Amino acid sequence: MNDFKKEPNGSNAVGHAMMVDRRQLLMGAATGVAALGVASTLGMRSARAADRTEISFASANFFGKERLGDLVKAFNESQDRILVKFIELPPPSSSTEVYQGLVQQLARKNGTPDVFTQDVVWIAGFAAAGWALPLDEYFPKDKRKDYFPGTVAACTYNEKLTALPWFVDSGMFYYRKDLVDKHGGKVPETWQDMATMAASAQKAGDVKFGYLWQGKQAEVLICDAVEIITSNGGSILAPDGKSAMIGEKPAIEAIQFLYDTINTTKISPQNVLSWDEEPSRQPFTAGDGMFMRNWSYVYPIAQDPKASQVVDKVAVAPLPHFAGGKSAACLGGYQLGVNANTKKREAAIEFLTWMSSPETQTRLALNLGLAPSRPAIFDDPKLKAEQPFMASLQSVFTGATPRPITPEYAKVSLALQSSISKALVSGNVKAELEAAAAQVNKIVA
Repeated sequence: MNDFKKEPNGSNAVGHAMMVDRRQLLMGAATGVAALGVASTLGMRSARAADRTEISFASANFFGKERLGDLVKAFNESQDRILVKFIELPPPSSSTEVYQGLVQQLARKNGTPDVFTQDVVWIAGFAAAGWALPLDEYFPKDKRKDYFPGTVAACTYNEKLTALPWFVDSGMFYYRKDLVDKHGGKVPETWQDMATMAASAQKAGDVKFGYLWQGKQAEVLICDAVEIITSNGGSILAPDGKSAMIGEKPAIEAIQFLYDTINTTKISPQNVLSWDEEPSRQPFTAGDGMFMRNWSYVYPIAQDPKASQVVDKVAVAPLPHFAGGKSAACLGGYQLGVNANTKKREAAIEFLTWMSSPETQTRLALNLGLAPSRPAIFDDPKLKAEQPFMASLQSVFTGATPRPITPEYAKVSLALQSSISKALVSGNVKAELEAAAAQVNKIVA
């Protein structure tokens, strides 16, 4: 039965439970039992199924060559102790509805769902509410070394592991190979070198826009800000998540650089201030941009002759950094959690472990296009053969940086979106970011 039904408050968080296909449990049954006929066979099947520990798994639905429900079915067929029932939520593109559905159910504290997936920015909030089971005893620090450090950091709240890495995405640096070859031959590693090369290509008339990014007052603006601030050695929040650093020099310099791309170096169009992912992607795949910050979804579009004018001319590298800094990519992706109120903890942990295993993550990568959170999988020969672009992203994901880790993330994000947007429009970067710091301090204090 689906517990993610429409709530009285009119939420649109509607999911529907997919009936999990139960495998045939009678292989090897005694000849005498088989002779009892169909009725007895069905009775035995029901009894065997009833002997299994039943747990529920709620997730946004991902699909490619197969669906997430197929993965759940594979787990059910891999053993005879646990039966997982899949509660299918809307896709990640409807993340608000997914979030509302999870909140409504977890807040009931009745143990359903036993296991769930969550956008990386929800982890701290679910943990602070007491809805996510701490996982430290099941996944000690030596096991966490198998995952990208940034993903583990995002799965940790108050020094406790409250989610398990599943799959990742991050911001990345797209560039035109032909134009880089013409204007220097080497992919720029610093923001300053990128701006110089982009301006050179523009001046030569080889490209209309030097650098495309996302400045719309939306969540993606925070992603862009996290990347460029971190690449200058700065941060939005202090490591403990209880004070703001957005008003400090590294952050001010980084946001000033973004402002300057529009108003000083003029390598970015004024329109970036109203662009999120797709509006910034379109001129790039139309052949009008030299460099672009975006997510992994862009690459297959860039290689599609029906949608792109730059087929075979595009490559990806880690995002640039400031002199003395390191490349940083904003972490995205969904991670796994266990309901703190589950009544079937051991079964939930077993399923969680299977879902995050190297074998399952490899299957997710090959069949659903979801990038592994385990670096070692990127060396898998089959992944390199079937998903060469994904296999090339290990260096990008290694620098993945989580957005501010705080249970008040939603409030912090809205405050930052407003302040950073004002800074980019007005040019009063220092004043706006210092004001943002004061506002954020009130939220997280």
